[in-house]
Amino acid sequence: MAKPGPCERRPADLRVVLLAGVAWTGALGGFLLPPAIVLAFLGAACVLLVWRHRRGHPVLVGVACVAAGGAVACAAMLRAQATTHNPVAALAAEHAFVHAVVEIRSDPVLREGRFDDYVLVRADVRRVTGRGHTARTDVPVLLLADPAWESVRLGSVVRAEGRVDRADGDDLAAVMSVHRPPRLLTAPGPWLDAAGAVRGGIRTAVSGAGAAERALVPALVAGDDQGMDPELVADFQASGLTHLSAVSGTNLTLVVGFLLVLARWAGVRARGLMVVGALGVVGFVLLARTEPSVVRAAAMGSVALLGMGSNGRERGTRALGVAVLVLLLFDPWLATSVGFALSALATAGILFLAPPWRDALRRWLPRWVAEAIAVPLAAQVACTPVVAAISGQVSLVAVIANLLVAPAVGPATVLGLVGGVVVLLVPPLGLLCGRLAGLCAWWIVSVARHSAALPAAAVPWSTSAFAVAALAVVCTALVLVLPGLLSRRRWALPTAALMVVAVVHPLPTPGWPPDGWVLVACDVGQGDALVLNAGGGRGVLVDAGPDPAAVARCLDELGVTRLPEVVLSHFHADHVGGLPAVLDGWPVGRIEVTGTRVPAGGAAAVSAAARAAGVPVRVPDVGAVGRLGPLTWQVVSPTGPTIDGADHGEEGAVANNASLALLVEVRGVRLLLSGDMEPEAQQRLHDALPGLRVDVLKVPHHGSRYQDADFLTSLGARLAVVSVGADNDYGHPAPETLDLLREHGTVVRRTDLRGDVAVLVRDGVLSVRSSG
Repeated sequence: MAKPGPCERRPADLRVVLLAGVAWTGALGGFLLPPAIVLAFLGAACVLLVWRHRRGHPVLVGVACVAAGGAVACAAMLRAQATTHNPVAALAAEHAFVHAVVEIRSDPVLREGRFDDYVLVRADVRRVTGRGHTARTDVPVLLLADPAWESVRLGSVVRAEGRVDRADGDDLAAVMSVHRPPRLLTAPGPWLDAAGAVRGGIRTAVSGAGAAERALVPALVAGDDQGMDPELVADFQASGLTHLSAVSGTNLTLVVGFLLVLARWAGVRARGLMVVGALGVVGFVLLARTEPSVVRAAAMGSVALLGMGSNGRERGTRALGVAVLVLLLFDPWLATSVGFALSALATAGILFLAPPWRDALRRWLPRWVAEAIAVPLAAQVACTPVVAAISGQVSLVAVIANLLVAPAVGPATVLGLVGGVVVLLVPPLGLLCGRLAGLCAWWIVSVARHSAALPAAAVPWSTSAFAVAALAVVCTALVLVLPGLLSRRRWALPTAALMVVAVVHPLPTPGWPPDGWVLVACDVGQGDALVLNAGGGRGVLVDAGPDPAAVARCLDELGVTRLPEVVLSHFHADHVGGLPAVLDGWPVGRIEVTGTRVPAGGAAAVSAAARAAGVPVRVPDVGAVGRLGPLTWQVVSPTGPTIDGADHGEEGAVANNASLALLVEVRGVRLLLSGDMEPEAQQRLHDALPGLRVDVLKVPHHGSRYQDADFLTSLGARLAVVSVGADNDYGHPAPETLDLLREHGTVVRRTDLRGDVAVLVRDGVLSVRSSG
């Protein structure tokens, strides 16, 4: 058989990739199936292979696959057993108070809590004392700690005291609630200290840039995204640029690639470049933190670097298989990680799909343009089903957005890194590099914001198994069709133009909004955003949801052009997070808020956003009446002083009980929009308006189990709308709440199952329709 010529493309050697795939399957089996089933399957496979080998059939690849799958499955089972069967887990089952020595494994993250701020940080327990016994261990836990823990540094060994409880998953031995400051036992080593100094230097170097750019540059260089505004994060997600703001192979490729260019310029060759590359990878891991996600990103970035070299496709394919196998042996939990799946899929897409698509485009485009289009397109197509499964949307602007930011990503990353190092030695020069990095980051931020603001930047997609499978089939069809389409200019250009038109000016959704709608509960995830129809393009918005893009999408689809009134029931982020997008995109006449400014951060953010937009804010009195077109509404709660619900149930909260509740009348129908009222406030409203009857109830607090049953059933609502996010962590809506409503003849509609929920009144008849 003749050998392939130098210009012929050799078929990829997929044996190592097959090995990695079997290992991945073995890891999933080790976590998801009983050990006996996994061991029996592997044993049967080994017997079959040995029997076939005796009959003279070559089975080396099969033996290797079974060995890899068995090794990773056993590692997964052992890791799961070690995590769930140890002294810490045993104490957690008893909700014991313990004294522990822990080593910090992640940077602390400050979160806004229901009653107070708290810190999340991962750690490994080295020694634990509880119930009169002391044991040495090495198991992971999650610390829910006092804000004083925000200053604790990665790699520190500290003493912690608190109560341990069972964790939801099998990747943690326990969750430990700590209410006392940490007591330092051992400081981090010099390498981690040096990495921390560089991270601090990066933030110092870009201190003169705008707020968004100051947050983005550290994220580009080292995945340090803690300073990024939630609205900007949402814009990056909608525009398909999230990989830039998280630790990914892209970060490592740019940083290590820059070091290799410097090394070549300095005359380093051959094995010396390999040493420089290896040191660069180690340095990147230290800089971005030695967490599993960083190690995964480093491995995939190294594969990408190999893929860019000579004979890159063959070397990259082997490296991808080896990387997946080694990472799974190192940390079997990665098999269940969405980030790991996305990294592997994106890398595989670049290795297998990008080269033929680039070659197809090269028939009528320069190589550099063809490559700039093919690489993000291949990564996007490979990852789209998984992204849709976790985000519930498909980005239509991801490829063009990545193409536009590509020239700025490299300079922003490299200049940010150089500035972070140089500012420690020569501050003025470091600040100059940081300012230049900020200018590059400004372009990236601008592209993300403008892309996300397009009417059809992202389209909603169901996260059901059937819908995700259908999307996978569509992506597979694209893989088969795109080479032929991209190679013909007369087909490629009109298709691209049609997609641009669809994104900039999308076709209206047939039949939405439905005629006669009076209220729409927008599907904004775990939060509230309700729109009342005042006619003539006017609306009253009650709460703005947690996601700016989601509430903007809903208002756009409803054809709302003006918002004379915006009502914010209370200041939790899931009710006010989308306000900046509302103020930026619609004329707003006035904002009405509750008088209880809890949490303080949410209240301050609302005040700042309203002040910047020049919109007045007021606190209405209970009993105040408003009118707009066919709408009439009255503020019916809070009645009297707010009750602190902290002692009355696990979901009690000052802010929830202070929710502004509105009684709305429109076209002969009464609606109660109840915010997040909890039993204390519900009881007081029941006492204040004992004969209150309504047709439609917006169920309080996303259908939480913490309700006043007498209040809910006394309303006599024919229809109940639950605004809630799919697969939320709170267990909302509670089955007992839904059962209570249904037992009393109330029809229940949920946004997590049906999308936007519209309440209709046609000829005096009440009905409901959903967009999904």
